[in-house]
Amino acid sequence: MEKLVDKTKPGTARAEYIEVEPNVRLHITDVGEGRPIVLIHGWPLSDEMYEYQYNDLINKNFRAIGITLRGFGKSDKPYGAYNYDVHALDIEKVLSKLDIKDAVLAGFSMGGSIAIRYLSTYKEAHVSKLILCGAAAPIWTQRNDFPYNLPQSAVDDLIKLNYKDRPKLLSNFAKIFSATETSLNKGIGNWLNGIGLSASSHATAQCLIALRDTDLRGDLAKITIPTLIMHGKKDKICSFDLAEQMKAGISNSHLIAFENSGHSLFLEETNKFNEELIKFSGK
Repeated sequence: MEKLVDKTKPGTARAEYIEVEPNVRLHITDVGEGRPIVLIHGWPLSDEMYEYQYNDLINKNFRAIGITLRGFGKSDKPYGAYNYDVHALDIEKVLSKLDIKDAVLAGFSMGGSIAIRYLSTYKEAHVSKLILCGAAAPIWTQRNDFPYNLPQSAVDDLIKLNYKDRPKLLSNFAKIFSATETSLNKGIGNWLNGIGLSASSHATAQCLIALRDTDLRGDLAKITIPTLIMHGKKDKICSFDLAEQMKAGISNSHLIAFENSGHSLFLEETNKFNEELIKFSGK
């Protein structure tokens, strides 16, 4: 006999906030049923950046879990440390409290860097696959033995601007976020800007310091699970060189180039991004 569903009653609510330490709660989007895909956002956004991924994941029978890092979006914004270790520990606490197993961990930009640190530290207790999307890794800034991406002085300038005129910092960032300044329409641009403005000034600066200073080359070798790297060929924030370095450093990895995208590949080539995300996660 077919089970009747009372459509006048709301569904069972899942926690929208999870406490990771006293007085620090992270905002969580937790929707759908099936294999978990855990989504970590980039600087200076929030889990809301995955709006155009959530519905596709739900419809393909995945459970989508977006975690907003401390200091960003609707999560609490304490003063204190904002390095990758702090964020990785927060993710571990969320996944443990939700009792997540066999998940796909996907990180965009800084979220990709944090996902790498998470796996190198906490191994595979909750996660069995990794997706790196426009990731700011293995190092976001140049070194004597790493001639790729931005000079450290460029990030110093971003940090100074954060404390002088944060809206201008976000406006400047938006101009190079995509392949061209008109790759994303004005409405999408305004939406992203609003998410960025919701971050705290302290977290915005401290995460820039982490991005500037953290070397993840040693972490890459510790990752042995299947890894998908998706990266825009026209990325001005995390150059395609970084994707090639990640591919070389992670043994069980596969690189897919997004020929028409800059940094915002999840919005510039949404259909391809979602298809590849779902295909890799369903294997």
